[in-house]
Amino acid sequence: MTPFPNALAVDFTGGLNDAWSKVAQFVPKLIGFLVVLAIGWFVSKMIARVLDRVLRKVGSEKLAEKAGAAKMLEGSKYDTTGIVCKVVYYALLLITLQLGFGVFGSNPVSSMLNGIVAWIPRGIVAIVLVVVAMAVANVVRDIVTNALSSVSYGKTVGTVVWACIVVLGVIAALGQAGIATTVTQPVLYAALAAAAGIMIVGVGGGLIGPMRQRWERWLNKAEEETAKARGGGSTGAYQAGREDALTHQPVQERESTDPRAGGSTSG
Repeated sequence: MTPFPNALAVDFTGGLNDAWSKVAQFVPKLIGFLVVLAIGWFVSKMIARVLDRVLRKVGSEKLAEKAGAAKMLEGSKYDTTGIVCKVVYYALLLITLQLGFGVFGSNPVSSMLNGIVAWIPRGIVAIVLVVVAMAVANVVRDIVTNALSSVSYGKTVGTVVWACIVVLGVIAALGQAGIATTVTQPVLYAALAAAAGIMIVGVGGGLIGPMRQRWERWLNKAEEETAKARGGGSTGAYQAGREDALTHQPVQERESTDPRAGGSTSG
């Protein structure tokens, strides 16, 4: 008789014991994971509700209107404050998942969540940078447009200034978030270098040749419109006062003072 059946029985018993041991170790971890998820979900809900009330009291929607975000969300069921609170809520859920999977020890899911959670503060700062840049750009555009409202190019100048501020804000936000930095930084440097080159060549040499004539025409037109804007009010008031004075004069005095009469009234 060989001991082969007894060896099989011993191996089967050892494997069963190992399986029960792993189950006994896994069940408490699973319970801890579910408890962490439940507590984290409840805390995330409460924080999101409190944050919504606080932001609305401090005037977050007014800032959204200045930044132009309110117009963009007219057809949406969420306003700016609601979106911010949703972002915070899901960010807290990610942190909850990170803590929950940490119960099981080191694993690929925990490593991925650690990277996402570490990026969340940078993403929030990037969003704030974009909102603030758009708010500042809208205010500056209104100031420039109102200051140059009497000339035809006022709105164009205001739009260009608005676009420059928004682009700088977006580039700064992407750099803060660490997104496409290898693209945005060279583009920014190239734009600044191009602007400096245009200023040096254009201002110093009048853009050499044909552009010099265009600059002269644009500048002359700008000066004429600026002069009209400055003197238009006083000239109009003078003409209105003169017409009113002529209307209330006697006929003989009116004919003698009116240059359109064509001569004196003496016989």
